[in-house]
Amino acid sequence: MTDTHADTSLARIESFPYRHRVSAVMGAPLAVARPGTTIAEAARRMSGSGISSLVVADEAGRPVGIVTERDVLKAVAAHGNSAADVPLGMVMSSPVATVRDDAFVYLAMGRMDRLKVRHLVAVDEAGAGIGMVTARGLLRQRAATALMIGDEVNVATGPEDLAAARAKLPELASELIADGVEGLGIAAVTSSVLRDLTARAAELAQAAMAEDGWGTAPAPYCVLLLGSGGRRESLFGADQDNAIVHAGSAADDPWYAELGARMCDMLHEAGIPNCHGGVMARNPEWRNTVAGWSERIARWIREPQGSELLNVHIFVDFRPAYGDRALARAVRESLRDQAARSPHFLHAMAQAAGQIRAPLGLFGQFVTKDGRLDLKTSGLLPLTAAVRMLALKHRIEATGTGERLARLTAGGHMNADEAQSFRDNHELMVRTLVRQQLADLAAGLPLSNRIDPKRLGKADRARLKGAFKSINALTWVMQNALSTV
Repeated sequence: MTDTHADTSLARIESFPYRHRVSAVMGAPLAVARPGTTIAEAARRMSGSGISSLVVADEAGRPVGIVTERDVLKAVAAHGNSAADVPLGMVMSSPVATVRDDAFVYLAMGRMDRLKVRHLVAVDEAGAGIGMVTARGLLRQRAATALMIGDEVNVATGPEDLAAARAKLPELASELIADGVEGLGIAAVTSSVLRDLTARAAELAQAAMAEDGWGTAPAPYCVLLLGSGGRRESLFGADQDNAIVHAGSAADDPWYAELGARMCDMLHEAGIPNCHGGVMARNPEWRNTVAGWSERIARWIREPQGSELLNVHIFVDFRPAYGDRALARAVRESLRDQAARSPHFLHAMAQAAGQIRAPLGLFGQFVTKDGRLDLKTSGLLPLTAAVRMLALKHRIEATGTGERLARLTAGGHMNADEAQSFRDNHELMVRTLVRQQLADLAAGLPLSNRIDPKRLGKADRARLKGAFKSINALTWVMQNALSTV
């Protein structure tokens, strides 16, 4: 259950290495010694300066080798008491790995990875050493906010810590927007943090249950993240959509019920609100064995009507957040096979999703309420639903909208230009919603999925109207395609 588009977006998040030069991250001045310097003198210099290495350079300042604390220890082991007088030229590692000081940071990172080294000497245009790039220094510089959030989640001890980490998401989003990262890339990062928060909440809940006498899990289980979180398309106002699949029996449900309740309570306290529709593992209908989930899927298929159809749309996009992924995989396979064999079910889902129409008036103007329109309901929901249904029809297991479009194209089920157009429309809507939510937060307004079209420039207003029309066309295609499954 991978999502190529989400992975691509996440790869682009690290904008620092592509915007900054080695000179911005190197340590300077460079600690240099000559080949004839003794180990004793080198050890004194490293100890006195608090550094872990010395660059050995020739008369022109060009690096010819490097000596680290490990090299010193090896020399002592090899030469015993006489090691103090051994010249660095005899023990240095050579040749030394270098990088130009005006190279971009990503080049240094790639070179370190390829050469499996933790130090690079930064050199000027003449080849003289002028600074040192270390793996530790790069970690301090790259994606500081994202790394900080991830680390805070990993060491969180309760809902207050989780809330503090989550509160940094808008700041991170603002940085990413300034760096030119796509809206879908920002949504992928937000979803990644949501998954990590869910996983940590489950982990903490399980530990607390053990302390309170509940013991360990009676059988393996997996917490599932549903809806936009499963698609890696969540933004700041996402609520909880989660479930549990386990390998236990009906007699084991009380343990999983307690886990679900504690996990959901912790997430709610951390600022991820309870789902208004009750789609949470604390509720019995969202906990099941693999066989139980297969039976519920079969029931959805036999009786595709009412609110259950909405639940199906939310569930279909699940991905594992914590626990035994093999259980999630088994549920995915059951869903894939049953849905593809059930034209009546797909048709009913398509008809329900197709009832949503774009908020455009007779003359193409935006139709708003109190000056705003719900971009999720009127744009994102019908687009993702249509792509979801086509993916189910063609047994595509991907959960992300971008990857579903890519696989529909690869399978010959959708024209490449059309798929790219839908992907562009998706990006436009997500980027617009991100900017609106950040603006609302800055203004002290509550988060919502409603945007003010007047905030958009003329070109983006025109593009958004075009996107709405395109989505109307897609839902029509989807309904017709699924009526002939």
